[in-house]
Amino acid sequence: MPFHAGAQHWPDHGDRHHWGPPWRQPVASSRTIEAGGARIQLDFSPGPLDLPPAAIVQWVQRAARAVTVYYGHFPVDRERILVQFVPGQAGVFGGTTWGGVDGFPAFTRIHVGQHTTVKQLVADWMMTHEMVHTAFPSQVDSHHWIEEGLATYIEPVARVQAGFLTAAKIWGDMVRDMSQGDPQPGDEGLDRTHTWGRTYWGGAQFCLLADVTIRKQTGNRKGLQDALRAIVNSGGTINTNWPLTKALAVGDEATGVTVLMDQYNRMKDTPVKIDLNALWRELGVEHADGGGVIFNAAARLASIRRAITRAPKAADRQ
Repeated sequence: MPFHAGAQHWPDHGDRHHWGPPWRQPVASSRTIEAGGARIQLDFSPGPLDLPPAAIVQWVQRAARAVTVYYGHFPVDRERILVQFVPGQAGVFGGTTWGGVDGFPAFTRIHVGQHTTVKQLVADWMMTHEMVHTAFPSQVDSHHWIEEGLATYIEPVARVQAGFLTAAKIWGDMVRDMSQGDPQPGDEGLDRTHTWGRTYWGGAQFCLLADVTIRKQTGNRKGLQDALRAIVNSGGTINTNWPLTKALAVGDEATGVTVLMDQYNRMKDTPVKIDLNALWRELGVEHADGGGVIFNAAARLASIRRAITRAPKAADRQ
């Protein structure tokens, strides 16, 4: 039975009822991409597209590059991606990723509008977000927040490490958006509160706090990235269904501290409000006149902020 992760905010054009599950829907042509030790089968659905197919290939390659840089290699050895072209629309939408489909460890279906531009593909975050889903064991519904939180947090960090975004851009976006994950009245913790804000941004808050705390406790020698690489390297990818506690324990062993399990036990069934304003100050992220952010190099945790987005050394890339 396929495991599923990813957003499903896409219009129903009737195809899924006619053709069955997404991996059974029609394919007009295919390409093969080599990325980070993996083979990615890129399938194009029938349908109109203003751009040449090469633009779609480059878009997927950029996302695969970012994920490869973050994890040291592509998380699974094979992935299938089905790009469905939608007449009359523009932009990227409706990404969903499943594990264990028709012999592929991961399968992603994503929609691209007919009138999508190269500029929109370069700015897109969704393809990278979906690829990050391949890099963690599939979870039961009560733990969907960790799947979406990881993808929400890692996607921009990975693109900075790969040179596709600036650190100022993503820290500014975090300052703007991260509070959407704050617990609201009636919240019962991450495992028991399944709103959009808590699932995506509450999960991202968990990841940010874990990253900073691991680095504080290890003298900035380890971070969340080390924990997540260890989980993938131990076989914890989307085509497995490990309990969350197993994945967190593997991550903690890799960092030598118990931040992930401690933080999960604290936040799983209790609303925990993180003082984000204090955290931004400690990381040295300050509002700039006219919008955006500037960095305070003298802030107490400025070195941690820099380490989070620093590209891994060449020796760490497989």
